[in-house]
Amino acid sequence: MVNNFKLLILLIALSSLFLFVGYSLGGQTGLVISLIFAVATQGIAFWNSDKIALSMNQAQEVSKEEAPKLFEITEKLSEKAGLPMPKVYITPERLPNAFATGRDPEHSAVAVTQGLLSNLDEAELEGVIAHELGHIKNRDVFISTIAAILASAISMLAQFSYFLGGDRERGGMLPFIVSLVVAPFAAMIIQMAISRSREYLADSTAVEITGNPNGLASALNKLEQISKAGHQPDSLKPAFSSLYIANPFSGDFFSSLLNTHPPIPKRIEKIMGNF
Repeated sequence: MVNNFKLLILLIALSSLFLFVGYSLGGQTGLVISLIFAVATQGIAFWNSDKIALSMNQAQEVSKEEAPKLFEITEKLSEKAGLPMPKVYITPERLPNAFATGRDPEHSAVAVTQGLLSNLDEAELEGVIAHELGHIKNRDVFISTIAAILASAISMLAQFSYFLGGDRERGGMLPFIVSLVVAPFAAMIIQMAISRSREYLADSTAVEITGNPNGLASALNKLEQISKAGHQPDSLKPAFSSLYIANPFSGDFFSSLLNTHPPIPKRIEKIMGNF
């Protein structure tokens, strides 16, 4: 409930920012044009996001005969979560990680890396799969798409105004400068906050599904230790970092501020603190 309330506040903030930018820069005409373009481009991405993500990560669909344990765990947890069985994929990546994709529970997929299967025990693997099912159950792809549409529209409005001059008389120069420089960055921050909120919710949903917080907490701890060791992925793509259960790309302090994931120690603290 708390996470959903935070999400609502963040979406309202993003929508309000969009309206402010539209009024300050382009009036109603610029706002409508940018929104239509943003909805169109993000809509295409939404309907094809699963195919793009799976292809770019070299994921191969597997059958129950090819990966019996992974299939058994996913099938069992999907039933407990009240979800249809998603398609199951494995990527050749050596680092442990996983992601879920698909526009709704009926068109969903769960992908895990070879490294995840090699490094995690059964309870930890269950925790990770349950987390990804949590994203599917909470319809996070749809929510992230809405956030992306608004954030993209804000950036498009700012670029449109910069190249065409904008309506700088509307309210004076200050709103124009704020809309051109500050608003796109603020939109990105809000979008990151929405993504972080969904990670916390997926963690909570995972524990509800498995009834075992220790499995997910232990899995996240292993991923944190690997991250601290400085290992970088072979085939995972930075463009899809928000999809992974943990960001596999290490960075400096500034880049951590824009991370799509909350710090793993905080996630583990919340997971263990609720039980």
